[in-house]
Amino acid sequence: MKLVQELEQTLKSAALWQTQAIEPSLLQSTQPFCCDTLRFEQWLQFVFIPKMLELLSHHEDLPSNIALAPMADVSLHTHVHFADVKHILSRLDQSLSQGKIC
Repeated sequence: MKLVQELEQTLKSAALWQTQAIEPSLLQSTQPFCCDTLRFEQWLQFVFIPKMLELLSHHEDLPSNIALAPMADVSLHTHVHFADVKHILSRLDQSLSQGKIC
């Protein structure tokens, strides 16, 4: 849970955290990362983080085949805090691929 919370804090520090809720219809995408309806940082905030917190709180299986850092390369590479965001996403990718998250 610590890494998920760290991701949230990193997004906030990087000014990539949205204070307004999004339209629920934007979450109906069938594309990976809701790439046709959301920016990557919105997907992290409104889909990934809530889902991970839900799975963790219910002690359910976590995804093990995930690649968030490469998506950051594509979506956030020009952002001033890109390195910070990519670093935490790489740590999450590695932790989940090892079947654990701290």
